[in-house]
Amino acid sequence: QVQLVESGGGLVQAGGSLRLSCAASRRTVTMGWLRQAPGKEREFVAAISWSSGSTSYADSVKGRFTISRDNAKNTVYLQMNSLKPEDTAVYYCAASWGYNIWPIVPNYWGQGTQVTVSS
Repeated sequence: QVQLVESGGGLVQAGGSLRLSCAASRRTVTMGWLRQAPGKEREFVAAISWSSGSTSYADSVKGRFTISRDNAKNTVYLQMNSLKPEDTAVYYCAASWGYNIWPIVPNYWGQGTQVTVSS
């Protein structure tokens, strides 16, 4: 079993930045972030390989979001810049034993953290 603890959500104005963190109790193969807005399906945001650091991003966040990892801390980050109101959602950290980073197939989920972007 892998426990994931997220932090860093909040309220920010459009154009602002937030950084999400996800601390894992142990490393798997890949980690990622997904989000779910009210009334919408959960969607992939970004993923990263623990070993190689290879990354993938949804088209809607490319150039604005950056996923990174700190192997020493078993922690993955999502730096979100130039935030838009449409980025408002609950963001979930996910861990996978699979090697695919597009798409990531989660085996474990965090509890979710709310990100709200005001216009």
